[in-house]
Amino acid sequence: MNIESVFEALRLLAVWDRELAAITANSLRFAIVSTAIAALIGIPPGVLLAFREFPGRRAVIAATHTLMGLPTVVAGLLVFSLLSRAGPLGRLGLMFTPTAVIIGQAVLGLPIVISLVYSGLSRLEPELAETLLTLGATRFQRTVKIVREGRVAVASAILTAFGRVVGEVGTAMMLGGNIRWYTRTITTAIALETQKGAFAMSVALGMVLMAVAFGVNFGLNYLIRFRPGSRFQ
Repeated sequence: MNIESVFEALRLLAVWDRELAAITANSLRFAIVSTAIAALIGIPPGVLLAFREFPGRRAVIAATHTLMGLPTVVAGLLVFSLLSRAGPLGRLGLMFTPTAVIIGQAVLGLPIVISLVYSGLSRLEPELAETLLTLGATRFQRTVKIVREGRVAVASAILTAFGRVVGEVGTAMMLGGNIRWYTRTITTAIALETQKGAFAMSVALGMVLMAVAFGVNFGLNYLIRFRPGSRFQ
């Protein structure tokens, strides 16, 4: 890579090159949808782990913490085995589609949401759930109230999961096939363009990914520093 590649990358960003825009849109769309799925599925178990005692709870918590570091290629392999033609869901024809990428990324984000929601909500007053139960709140109403009280922890969990999935490459490559205009993401495009020697596009995409990462970290720091009752307010 040379200085000309950097200048060309800046030019691509300045004119917002069509392919650069499409790749960025794919990455953000896949990450947003997969994070939303992980949040919808993962928040209730996180609340349950924080406020309910049951047999095997400690084992579930330990397993969830461990799965936070699940390698992306392992998650991709797991989903691949389900969606491939030889797999139980092969007849759906989802391999190498945006849906497959989203499923794989949701699998990566799910343990992060569960674990961080549990960790954050467990710091709330333990009597909260019991008080709501005494007042006659339904299970759904209790969950909504607890999530509202711990909204900073929940939002931090969601942002962390988003940051994890938007920068992953293994599942997107294995399940999406890196198809141009269809399943190509920022990370898979960077890998491909670098192999081709097209450093300008790689640098431009890297700058976009860094901007997204900065935005996620800024959001997390804002939530931590300016949460209700924070001494930084």
